[in-house]
Amino acid sequence: MKFQRTSRNRKFIPGRLQNAAEIFVSAIDDFTGGVLGSRGRKYTPFIGTLFIYILFMNLSGLIPFMKSPTQSWSTTFALAACVFLYVQYTAVKEMGFIGYIDHLLGRPRGFMALSVVFPVMMFFMHVISELVRPITLSLRLRSNIWGDDILLAVLAGFGIKGVPLYLFSTLLVIIASLVQAMVFCLLTTIYFALIMEDAEEGHVK
Repeated sequence: MKFQRTSRNRKFIPGRLQNAAEIFVSAIDDFTGGVLGSRGRKYTPFIGTLFIYILFMNLSGLIPFMKSPTQSWSTTFALAACVFLYVQYTAVKEMGFIGYIDHLLGRPRGFMALSVVFPVMMFFMHVISELVRPITLSLRLRSNIWGDDILLAVLAGFGIKGVPLYLFSTLLVIIASLVQAMVFCLLTTIYFALIMEDAEEGHVK
């Protein structure tokens, strides 16, 4: 609600909340633009939303008696499935349906186009590669957050003697939560970049 109120009541001289929101949006926009180029801006809302959502879910495990939702594979796989579907939609939109099938076949030309083995082999390799991505993307996030939560749970059982180590580990978990959210968004952006690169190569050919 604070972010929504800030966006509605924008001022020429921003306050602290508006300034923080503008810095965050600018950082995400620079990030996506640096990887995807000038066309990356339209993916800024999606990447930014992913980052905020994942980061807050990662950090929720620090609240007593709570667990991070991202330590559950059902949660991380749902996020990865959203990325997968959006990437496939973007691929079809950028290349066209026929162009996308041509991409999956490895863009065979000349003698290769007449060969059955090469296009079929490339098709299965591309399909398997696309299907594996959401699995690896979700398991990477889930495994790291699950390990962090288990570590804090074990240290909490040490009682007062384990407080210094617990506080130090909490700092590491906060950093790890931030890094894991960034890695998820970075890989998502790279998936979009690969699609755009293939689409541009297809247009050139």
